Amino acid sequence: MLTSLQIENIAVIEKAEITFDKGLNVLTGETGAGKSIIIDSINAVLGERTTRELVRTGAPVAKVSALFFGLSHAAEQVLKSLDLEPEEDGSLLIQRSISSDGRSACRINGQTATVSMLRQLGSELINIHGQHDSQSLLSSEKHIGFIDALAQDEALLEEYHGLYAAYVKIRRALNELQMDEEEKLRKIDLLRFQIDELEAANLQIGERETLTQERTRCLNAEKILQSLRLAYDAINGTEETAGASQLLTDAAAGLQDAAHYYGAIESTAQEMLDLSYNLESYADEIRNAFDTLSYDPGDLEQIEERLDLLYKLSRKYGETEEEMLAYLEKARAELDEITFSEERVQKLDEERRETVRKIKALAVTLSNVRRQAGERFARQVEAELSYLDMPHVRFIVHHEQVKPGPNGADEIEFLISANPGEPPRPLAKIASGGELSRIMLAIKNVLSGSDEIGTLIFDEIDTGVSGRAAQKIALKLKQVSAGRQVICVTHLAQIAAQADCHLLIQKTVRDDQTYTQVDALDFEGRKRELARIMGGMDEITPLQLQSAEELLRAAGISE
Repeated sequence: MLTSLQIENIAVIEKAEITFDKGLNVLTGETGAGKSIIIDSINAVLGERTTRELVRTGAPVAKVSALFFGLSHAAEQVLKSLDLEPEEDGSLLIQRSISSDGRSACRINGQTATVSMLRQLGSELINIHGQHDSQSLLSSEKHIGFIDALAQDEALLEEYHGLYAAYVKIRRALNELQMDEEEKLRKIDLLRFQIDELEAANLQIGERETLTQERTRCLNAEKILQSLRLAYDAINGTEETAGASQLLTDAAAGLQDAAHYYGAIESTAQEMLDLSYNLESYADEIRNAFDTLSYDPGDLEQIEERLDLLYKLSRKYGETEEEMLAYLEKARAELDEITFSEERVQKLDEERRETVRKIKALAVTLSNVRRQAGERFARQVEAELSYLDMPHVRFIVHHEQVKPGPNGADEIEFLISANPGEPPRPLAKIASGGELSRIMLAIKNVLSGSDEIGTLIFDEIDTGVSGRAAQKIALKLKQVSAGRQVICVTHLAQIAAQADCHLLIQKTVRDDQTYTQVDALDFEGRKRELARIMGGMDEITPLQLQSAEELLRAAGISE
């Protein structure tokens, strides 16, 4: 459920922190006080579209934070799919900022997120209903989901979805194989050319790196040979000069002679002799390198040609030798599949026919379950509407058989006949705001046990309602709030009196600036606000206060 909402620089709200309770939370206030701004703020953290007009005049950025506790399994699954998880205490913090230039930034539990991620998560946290909203209850495409939820046919649906996914995969494979003969021949020619080109190249993993090193060696061969000659001559000497090896040998011999008479120098003489042997070994290594590095201009030409070939192949088949070899294997497999496509087509077509047979059989079972659930749903909604002072309404779950698709072979739409003699009409075309409000409440109450959404928000659901119907709506909202959190923006005292938490939205003007504040009301505050709602006048009379207190006490609210 939504436990707190922090708003900063949203429209006329400079700063507000709103705490919500379990049960029924009611927001009241005069028209224009800012109640709709709170709903807009909640919509923002749910991923709905925002504009820079939402930012308070003169402020660089607007911010909204919503804290949730007690997440449903469905909400946790969405978090998991987004590679996120609740905090250790089970909380979820969603934050969104909107800058004055229209840019938006989102975070989920401190992690950077997108508006799309907020929308996915928000759909499992809060359901908002307004007088003429276009959410799921008014979208006929969503109605089949309500019936499935009521029918609790998850296992059947999962089996059907698996079969249909298999059918789509088979059909796609058949479409790829059943190409026309001319296209097939073109494809075969292309694959054979690619295979021949790659096979002729005789690719070796790591070859390009080795060739690049060889190319560098060839390009610098003369410089390398010259440096090796200088090093060799420095060690072995030339005809004109003695080398380091001869000089060390002579030095060692002199030290050995001295050691006969001066023993302390013997170890130095031996070390000097060892150095001369090492130099001879180094000279041998340099001579071998010199012989190995014999330079032939033809070597460089061959290396350049090979590297050029590898570069051209890499542009077509993959950057590395591994990728090019993988492409070769894929091309071979594809050629085999096309070459033997007739056998493959026959086998796939048999699989397709068998899968279609299973889909049709399962679709019939699914349709029967949905029809039974639809009849039960219609009866329950009519009973709810009768309680809500609409005793003559007819609620019809219109069921039409169609060609099997991703969700079965059914099209379902909710129809309403609000008065005797009127033909049933789609739910979205109900003209009366009062009727639509009660129909939405009735449907939501019937479905309350079929979804896991923890918070329902009703934005002025009482439009066009008064008297007996208003009292019935109030009691029904209280009943719904026993199972989940309900937040309601209302102009009716009957609904406000039933609240577990009553929040007053007030607008003030200071220094030519408009401000909105949100206050949780105690018993006296609630009494005065109910009196204001009932009286509709600036001055509250003692009689109005008495009526307000009676309304509160009748709802079980006391000081």
